[in-house]
Amino acid sequence: MLKLLKRMALILVLPGWVLTAQAAQYTEGVHYESLPQPVRTQDPSKVEVVEVFGYWCPHCNNFERYLGPWKAQVPEYVDFKHIPVVFRPNQQEAAKAYYLAKTLGVEEQLHPAMFDQYHRIRRPINTREQLAELFAAFGVSQADFDKAYDSFALNAQMSRGKKKAQEYRISGVPSMVVNGKYLVTAEKAGSQREMLEVVDYLVEKEKGGL
Repeated sequence: MLKLLKRMALILVLPGWVLTAQAAQYTEGVHYESLPQPVRTQDPSKVEVVEVFGYWCPHCNNFERYLGPWKAQVPEYVDFKHIPVVFRPNQQEAAKAYYLAKTLGVEEQLHPAMFDQYHRIRRPINTREQLAELFAAFGVSQADFDKAYDSFALNAQMSRGKKKAQEYRISGVPSMVVNGKYLVTAEKAGSQREMLEVVDYLVEKEKGGL
């Protein structure tokens, strides 16, 4: 009886996302797709989860209401990343904004602000000057902005992001890629909320192979 009570207590304290992942079974080709070629991840000791997104995308903006709480409770063995995608030339500055924010230490503040620029304020970022003005609002000097904007590192990050998106076979956003192997979209999963349930399932599946 004591052992049974201990087991029940353990179940009660398990994170909700783990219980969801364990309870549901999802099918390749129905709820998610396997990539033709696995894409190398940065840290093989963790399960990498990547959100491919665009600040300009209304669906990505809507997805934030689910993604934010999900990110806040991912376990240590999950390596979560963002990759801003560029489908058209006028989306370049938005992608640069993400990498610049990481470089300049204002990602936490600038990430929601960029979504606001496009979907609440409705003032898209199309030029370097507009981007500099937004960064200045978060305490980034013009000199620091210019140095980061003109750096080789920024160009390298943009190139790597473009290459990754191509390797992931991204055709729409938001999309999520689990461990460089599986592509999850709302169309396949059924909804944006269910996207994260499928991701949780695949994370647990991949965790077993670490």
